[in-house]
Amino acid sequence: MADVQDIMSSLPDDKIDMIAATSVLQQQAGDIRQNKPNWSSYMQSQMISQEDYSCVSSLDKDKKYLQDNPTQCAKTLLNMLSHVSKDQTIQYILVLIDDLLQEDRSRVQIFHDYANKKKESVWAPFLNLLNRQDGFIVNMASRVVGKLACWGQEQMPKSDLHFYLQWLKDQLTVANNEYIQSVGRCLQMMLRVDEYRFAFVTVDGISTLISILSSRVNFQVQYQLVFCLWVLTFNPLLAEKMNKFNVIPILADILSDCAKEKVTRIILAVFRNLIEKPEDSQVAKEHCIAMVQCKVMKQLTILEQRRFDDEDITGDVEFLTEKLQNSVQDLSSFDEYATEVKSARLEWSPVHKSAKFWRENAQRLNEKNYELLRILVHLLETSKDPLVLSVASYDIGEYVRHYPRGKHVIEQLGGKQLVMQLLAHEDPNVRYEALLAVQKLMVHNWEYLGKQLEKETEKTQGTAPISGKA
Repeated sequence: MADVQDIMSSLPDDKIDMIAATSVLQQQAGDIRQNKPNWSSYMQSQMISQEDYSCVSSLDKDKKYLQDNPTQCAKTLLNMLSHVSKDQTIQYILVLIDDLLQEDRSRVQIFHDYANKKKESVWAPFLNLLNRQDGFIVNMASRVVGKLACWGQEQMPKSDLHFYLQWLKDQLTVANNEYIQSVGRCLQMMLRVDEYRFAFVTVDGISTLISILSSRVNFQVQYQLVFCLWVLTFNPLLAEKMNKFNVIPILADILSDCAKEKVTRIILAVFRNLIEKPEDSQVAKEHCIAMVQCKVMKQLTILEQRRFDDEDITGDVEFLTEKLQNSVQDLSSFDEYATEVKSARLEWSPVHKSAKFWRENAQRLNEKNYELLRILVHLLETSKDPLVLSVASYDIGEYVRHYPRGKHVIEQLGGKQLVMQLLAHEDPNVRYEALLAVQKLMVHNWEYLGKQLEKETEKTQGTAPISGKA
């Protein structure tokens, strides 16, 4: 995994921080820098020691003071965070720490070394601030935590890491969060570190990213969250599991709508990783098929006609076009069907109405502990789309018709009851397909009836046996 870590750590920050300078957090930080606290009044009222006063005053005058007095600076700044309560002063101290770290990444080690020497947690003073009411304090503390976690030699301990990632995830879902870009920026940093990626998955982070991307968010947030998906896909295991969260359909929708080049670039980069990174070639193939079904090839054709300054886009378009075209040539009808069902975007594609397909493949719906059937039943229960409900009902009917034990399996999975409930659906097409499916479920032996029908036809017409719908 070292090569992946190298790629991540060498990513230029300017590619990520193009709009960070104009974010709400940075605008407020600019104002806070101009309003230095009156440190002498703090010392006179004995709220800070003479030692801390001398240190912070010297730092304010010249940041080079840190080079000669690193331990004292870490001690003073952490002391003050823990002992000063006034919001404006806490804001200023956090900006001061963030500026020191931003100026030189290696300075995070000063804080780690001091905390280790004192056998104290370097994380606690900042994580405690995440409970404050002031939005600026909370998000600037979060920003510092991200830098301490990613730029030093020591990684965050598991309990603190879980707390922090859960907090970031929750902040993404806060309605109208004016600091959402700052939250996204912290995640962009954290998910470059492989160990942190798995921790993010355990707090159900991928689902949250997908949920937000499927709603309407501005292009900058879109870019940041897709960037998070991109760095996650550098891990082969996560790249293999990623489309279980419906990543490909959601990103394909954004790709077809977006007008921003950087959003296009990062989506194509995710798609490329989803094909290149999985170690299981079958998974990579499934990802290709999913992209084909989500009309990505059409978007690639459109992108080929445009001129891009970014060579990465051109290279990714060429790579994806070749891979998707190859996958289409190798595509079996069952591959196509399975990918469509897994995408949860059912439509009347030719495979559904093909009697040959169902004769040859009905039994394959039993594979992997009835994986595809379970998805169809789940769609009957959860989907609000009449088209999806109609197709899922039809498919369940065809499975029952072509697989002798199908009726029993569908009953066990709870599908029969759900189909019957759809008989009262408001949409006439759903009612019609549900009725046909119920009729098939009510007949006990389709295979027997089919053979009887063939015999009767032979007698009356003197022709070869026919096959098709009973």
